[in-house]
This record gives sequence, C-alpha cells and structure tokens, in this order.
Amino acid sequence: MRLLVLFAAALFLTAAHARAQVYAPYDGYEEYDPYGYDDPYSPYPPPPYYEPEPGYREPLQEQREPSTRIGRGTIVIATREHTLIHTTSSGEQFAYPIAVGREGKQWYGSTRVVSKRMHPEWRPTASMRQKNPRLPSVVMPGPANPLGTRAIYLADGLLRIHGTNDPSSIGTNASSGCFRMYREDVEELYDMVQPGTLVIVQR
Repeated sequence: MRLLVLFAAALFLTAAHARAQVYAPYDGYEEYDPYGYDDPYSPYPPPPYYEPEPGYREPLQEQREPSTRIGRGTIVIATREHTLIHTTSSGEQFAYPIAVGREGKQWYGSTRVVSKRMHPEWRPTASMRQKNPRLPSVVMPGPANPLGTRAIYLADGLLRIHGTNDPSSIGTNASSGCFRMYREDVEELYDMVQPGTLVIVQR
C-alpha cells in the first residue's frame, strides 16, 4: 500500500511539472513589429493589482548634481555605459543601470515617451510564436512576464523602457532594441516620467 501511495505521489508531481511553463528569457521577444504584442492602445486592460515576486537585486541608483548639458525633464540613455540618466523637472538627476540592444539591434537618436502601462501583458507576435511554438498567445502580469511590472513606450510604441524577468541581463547588450531595467528602478522612473518626455539615445 505504501508503495502504491509513493507511486501515485511521484506520478502527480511529474504531471504538475510537465504542465509548468517558463517563458523567460525568450531571446527576440522585443522584435520590432508595427502590430506589437503589447500595443499601448490595446483594449485589454491590466489587472488592478499584482504583488511582485521578491528576490531581485537591489537597484544601483545614484543622485547626481544637475548637468547643464542635459535639459530638465529629459531622459538620456548612454548605450556604451549601459546607463539611463533621468533629469527631473526640478534639476535632480538619477542614474540607473540598464540592458541595451545587441550588436546590430541598437538605435540612436531622439524620441519621446508616448504612453505608459502598469503590469503590461506580453503578447508575442505570430512570427515569434512560429519560431517558438511553446509561446502562448498572451502572458499575463507575473514573474514570468518579460516586460516586468512597468513599460514606458517610445517611438510610437516600437521601442520601450521596461522591467525584466531576467535581472542578470542588466549591464549587458541583451535585447532586440528595448531598454531593460531592474524592477525597483523602472517603477521609480515610471512614476516620474510622463508622455511627452524627451528621450535621447546616445552611443
């Protein structure tokens, strides 16, 4: 009888493990697509509340003296330094470590914040799902979501500053063009920036 119980328990655990899906990190989820997986104008609203999973590394945050070269209310992304610098409207500066695009996927120039979303859903495009058939049509907010808990949309939604479910990628060239931040950092930046904020991406 005891052997039968042990066998049944092992069978249950094996089945539960088989159903578990992990979607992270998927290399290429940030590919540009005019019909993006997480359209900022999507009719699908985020859930009202999500409690982030603990265990992320503490953010590297530094307050600097205001720079006369950077206008107030501006975000500057220094690609080579893997650093995002936000100058507030009052002149305070905050520097955050980020992940940037891989070689050949980097973009430079000026754009603006067009929209923001808390707890964004991840909607892989058809081409992404063709490359990886295990991907679902949508990943709801949670620890497996590659966009993390916040997304700040740039360039009409084709580029984003967002969180990540792969904090080990911060400080590297890891994405397909978007800018990843630690959870605590992107949540702080999200609260400070508004649509219309100037974003300058430097080499």
